[in-house]
Amino acid sequence: MSQDFRYCPVCATALAPITLLEDGGPKERLRCPACAWTHWNNPTPVLAAVVEYQGQILLARNAAWEGKMYALITGFMEAGETPQEGITREIQEETNLQALELNLIGVYDFQRMNQLIVAYHARCEGEVKLSPELVDYRLFSPEKVKCWPAGTGYALADWLRSRGHTPQFMEGWKSPQRSDSAT
Repeated sequence: MSQDFRYCPVCATALAPITLLEDGGPKERLRCPACAWTHWNNPTPVLAAVVEYQGQILLARNAAWEGKMYALITGFMEAGETPQEGITREIQEETNLQALELNLIGVYDFQRMNQLIVAYHARCEGEVKLSPELVDYRLFSPEKVKCWPAGTGYALADWLRSRGHTPQFMEGWKSPQRSDSAT
């Protein structure tokens, strides 16, 4: 259960874990005992892109990350935009690249962050100029890129498989089987 909400956004009463009968049976959720507002805690849609640039895969490192991890370009979908518009915007904002072609890879759960990832392959062109959100990027050939066993790493692995490559996972992590969400 999410601890992000502590007070009702409608009446400011402290939320409490309250069990009520819902369509699927009894369910405990954070609810307002005064006005009955419910925190549904639904997953947040996140967009991701396997950016293909100059025939290679672009992975970037976020400024907020402590380690040297590189990952796909990602961002939150905004109100009023389609997933395709959102990932096109994120790619442009974060890398200055223009998406010439977008193809859906699949949809992936990332339960640790309560997110639902919608992943695309984006063939891009332009000159890379990173936003302040990113501190570095690297280009990898599909044969040399390493995947990670979580959220966007599964999307990268599925894209590599769709191109006839056997995904390699980072050392110390076992390569999972093809995800059920891949199409």
